[in-house]
Amino acid sequence: MADFVRDPVLMVGEGWDAYRLLDSGHGRKFEQYGPYRFIRPEPQAMWSPRLETWDAHGEFVPGSDEDGGGRWQYSKSVPRDGWELGWGEEARFNAQCTPFRHLGFFPDMAPVWDWMGEQLGDATNAETMNLFGYTGVGTQALSRYGRVTHVDASKKSVAQARENAKLAGLAGRPIRWLVEDAMKYTAREVRRGRRYDGIILDPPKFGRGPDGEVWRLEQGLPDLVSDCRQLLDSDSSFLFLTVYAVRMSSLALGGLLDEVFAGLPGKVEHGDLAVQEDGSGRLLPTAIFARWSNSRA
Repeated sequence: MADFVRDPVLMVGEGWDAYRLLDSGHGRKFEQYGPYRFIRPEPQAMWSPRLETWDAHGEFVPGSDEDGGGRWQYSKSVPRDGWELGWGEEARFNAQCTPFRHLGFFPDMAPVWDWMGEQLGDATNAETMNLFGYTGVGTQALSRYGRVTHVDASKKSVAQARENAKLAGLAGRPIRWLVEDAMKYTAREVRRGRRYDGIILDPPKFGRGPDGEVWRLEQGLPDLVSDCRQLLDSDSSFLFLTVYAVRMSSLALGGLLDEVFAGLPGKVEHGDLAVQEDGSGRLLPTAIFARWSNSRA
């Protein structure tokens, strides 16, 4: 039976050559993506900035609604079609200012990619799945350990993920690129009797599938996690779940996994993802997570 670790865990990203958190405060954050610097909204940055001025190439100005609307304003030249960045030894991807205020990948996931590699160890023929895979940096990280199934409802995101893999020289890796509704696809995999060594899922608060399927996190997550559990067994290595921008505790996610994974060995943990500022060491929380890992795998 999986042990439930009640005390929260903190997973901290410290930045690397392609990404730095330079400063934060007054509801915003100041970041560097390769050679370009940007200001974006960040409600959790309730303190004061350390730097007197933020010399940015662009800023995302949010709209008046609460649905993530807004627009980019540029004070310096920024390539509108993006620029190449990397992570680790081989992952490469195209960063770009998107209408959704982010830049085509989530840098706070870097410690998660490291953690997944630790769980898989020296595996070379693992079967893993990246649900809500977006532009595929996590898929690239997983592909060094074996076959990966990359699932996302957005045709545009899957196309970008494939281009990113090609950019990294990984087009020949055994990756299945699927434009699918995550819940429908996972349920079909259960009916097929499939199994995986690891699953990562990063569901949005709200979304739509390729055929208009409606996804609402609080309603759909329990069934999705339950189906993912049926795709894992006592020889599997992990499941990692991240959730952004919701009024929910990581303890709630941990409680869900504790119930669903009760029949497997290993442990269930929960906590926060955070990014560390350059210079100060101050931590900016970004998301909550829960994870199952198997010490017997």
